[in-house]
Amino acid sequence: MARKKVEFKYIANDSKRRATQKKRKSGLIKKVDEISTLCGVDACAIIYTPDEPRPEVWPSPLGVNRVISRFKEMPVLEQSKKMMSQESFLRQRIQKGQDQLKKLKNENRKKEMNNLMFQSLGGYQSLDNATMIDLNDLAWIIDQNIKEVNKQISKLQGQEGTSSNNNRVATINEEQAQVDNIINGDVFPFEDAANNFQNDYCPTPFNP
Repeated sequence: MARKKVEFKYIANDSKRRATQKKRKSGLIKKVDEISTLCGVDACAIIYTPDEPRPEVWPSPLGVNRVISRFKEMPVLEQSKKMMSQESFLRQRIQKGQDQLKKLKNENRKKEMNNLMFQSLGGYQSLDNATMIDLNDLAWIIDQNIKEVNKQISKLQGQEGTSSNNNRVATINEEQAQVDNIINGDVFPFEDAANNFQNDYCPTPFNP
C-alpha cells in the first residue's frame, strides 16, 4: 500500500500534533544515533518541547557540551559556512523544486516540438497556426536533429576509413615481408620452377 504524503504545514489539532511530535522526535534521535555510529562522527541533538520543562538531549549532557565546545572553537566564518535555519532550508527546497519544474518544462517542450516536427513532415498537421515562439523552437529542434545525423554520419565514415586503412596496411606489410625474404634470404620466386624445367628438359637428338 502506498504511503500517504504528509502535508508540510503546522498541525492545528493538539492530539495529532503531540502524537506527531513524539514520533518524529524518536525518529530524529534514532537518525542522529545512526549517523554517529555508522560514520564515526560527533553529533548531538537538543530538543525543546512545550509540554516538557527540560529539553531532551542526545547522547548525554556531557556529550552535547563536548560537541558544542568543539563547534565554538571553530572560526566564526567556518561556523556559519554550512549553517542552515528553517527559513534557509525551506528556501533551498523551494529553489530545488523550481529547478526540477524548469527541467521538466524544457523536456516536455522538446517532446512537443519533436511531435510537431514529425506531424508536419508527415502532412498530418499544418504550421499555419503556429506562433513565432513555436516556429523558433521547432527550428532549434530541427537543427539539433540535423547535427545528430551529421555526427552519426561522421562516426560511420570514420569507422569505414579505419577498416579500409587497416586492410591497406596489412596488404603493404605482407608485400614488404615477401620483398624482405627475397632480398635477405636469396630467395628467387621462380627458382623451383626453373629447377624443374632444367631437370625435365631433355632435348631431342639431332638426326641429320
